[in-house]
Amino acid sequence: MAAPGAAPGAVEIGAAAIGRLDLTPLASWAELGAVDLVRAAGCLELSYLWPRQADDPRELSEIAELRLWTLYADATYPWLPLVLERASGQLTRHVAMLLPHHFSRKEGIRFAPEAMELWITHRLFGLDAWAQGQGLNCRQGLAQMAAVLGYELDSGFWELLPASPGNLGQWPTVPQLQP
Repeated sequence: MAAPGAAPGAVEIGAAAIGRLDLTPLASWAELGAVDLVRAAGCLELSYLWPRQADDPRELSEIAELRLWTLYADATYPWLPLVLERASGQLTRHVAMLLPHHFSRKEGIRFAPEAMELWITHRLFGLDAWAQGQGLNCRQGLAQMAAVLGYELDSGFWELLPASPGNLGQWPTVPQLQP
């Protein structure tokens, strides 16, 4: 399923775009409004068209040029992780482009725990504030995004955050601990 107004299927990111840090392949997605982006959560597939030798053992996330393009795309479009397809590993690959990790034959990709914890928390806060600022609630989709990356949100995770766009500029009240 593609986002309304976006081309169906995978978005191809060619070597020329990667080499120039050209985000034009994401233009149709960048033009979508917040409502359509939230509706498209988990739909975008990125296909990197990067020339490689047949015997190149590196994963895509180990190619410096792809990592740089991904870092730039992620910084420019912070909603990108929200819309990336999840079931086939698109979101996980994207995060691998951003964070320290290693591969294990038995366990697959293993992220540096502290880096992942900071990144996922920061991204959840940022995307929630963005959605709330648009009058939207995408917390369920954000919780699903976190779950794909191995994080189950505590039931009280969202309680400290503002519940409506009108509260975005205010600090939440921190609950007092009871002896």
